[in-house]
Amino acid sequence: MRLPDLEAWAMFAAVVEHRSFTDAAKALSVSKATVSKAVTRLEQHLETSLFNRTSRRLALTESGKRLAAHAARILEEGQAAEEAARQDTAELSGTIRLGAPMTFGLLRIAPLIAEFAKLHPAVDVDLHLSDARIDMVEMGLDATLRIADMPDSSLRARRLGDVKLHVIASPSYLAERGRPTHPSDLGAHDCLCYSNAPTPDVWRFSGPGQQNVVIQVRARITVNSGDAMLPALKAGIGIARLPDFIVSDGLASGELQEVLVDWRPPPLGLHLVTPPSRLRPARVEALLDYITRHHGC
Repeated sequence: MRLPDLEAWAMFAAVVEHRSFTDAAKALSVSKATVSKAVTRLEQHLETSLFNRTSRRLALTESGKRLAAHAARILEEGQAAEEAARQDTAELSGTIRLGAPMTFGLLRIAPLIAEFAKLHPAVDVDLHLSDARIDMVEMGLDATLRIADMPDSSLRARRLGDVKLHVIASPSYLAERGRPTHPSDLGAHDCLCYSNAPTPDVWRFSGPGQQNVVIQVRARITVNSGDAMLPALKAGIGIARLPDFIVSDGLASGELQEVLVDWRPPPLGLHLVTPPSRLRPARVEALLDYITRHHGC
């Protein structure tokens, strides 16, 4: 049996991550020729090209795209194994790539990253904030936080807690259009919808006597950021359904008011999502443990 060329796989993963043979070589502290020879060796063994190379551009072939995630896992697990062997005697070091939703990341995760960075000065954190649905494996993330119902997938998801949703409007909107008292009343109202939800204009409620109601609302404005709804909300444009961490200040100040208090949207789960492998570098495990203990959900 021929053993896999793990060094070549790891160097291929580094080129994919850095999008450059030169930058990958710098990151690995080897020569560009060493990286190039390793990737060529892997291509010859696999009998397929992994990159389309021109003088100005480096792009993955279809075969390269299919194999990039496998290569990333090989590199990650090799690094994790080495760190596990020395974690009792060496301080944490290296880069962690973490994803998080935009507003939740700004309010809850960025402060934790700052605290963690103070505790571990040799660790660098690359924080990617986005409300868009992303492929964390393709992006090379070590972990990501998601506020959603998690579909079945090969990813590993740990539920950290619930994120409470509020149905809110401004006092001026309610004075002009009236206050809904049952979810069915929303049919007569303008609503602000979040486009990253699976069904932005379909709102679900649980109410008295364990009643469940599903309502299709009229989307006056649809946006892909909860924060972007706040100006329209405060201007009296419509009713929105938003998480606690976005609207808590507006509710406390009276700029926003909660409606349908007897009818609650089901809470969303805050999940910590990681690639399929159970083996992760010690620095990643340390950050994930820190977030789990301090996320404040």
